[in-house]
Amino acid sequence: MTNTHSPGPDILLSEAQRGARGVIVKVGGHCHHDEHETELERRLLELGLVEGANVELLHEGLIGRDPIAVKVDDMRVALRRREAANLMVRLAA
Repeated sequence: MTNTHSPGPDILLSEAQRGARGVIVKVGGHCHHDEHETELERRLLELGLVEGANVELLHEGLIGRDPIAVKVDDMRVALRRREAANLMVRLAA
């Protein structure tokens, strides 16, 4: 994402509001790495949720704001908020 302004804050994607845009700066590391966390990190990477990818939160579910729909570069992905908690995003200013 080309931006001539200073970057916004880094937040977990799970804390973002609808319409938020940014760049993934870290994948994983939310919890201690057990087998489940390693598998989740692998799944996120396979979905294209990699460092440097542009993301936009498009939609939040009606109940508990879960799941969320995220635009990743040119595709759309549905995630649970607990999965999105493993993605650190630098918001666009």
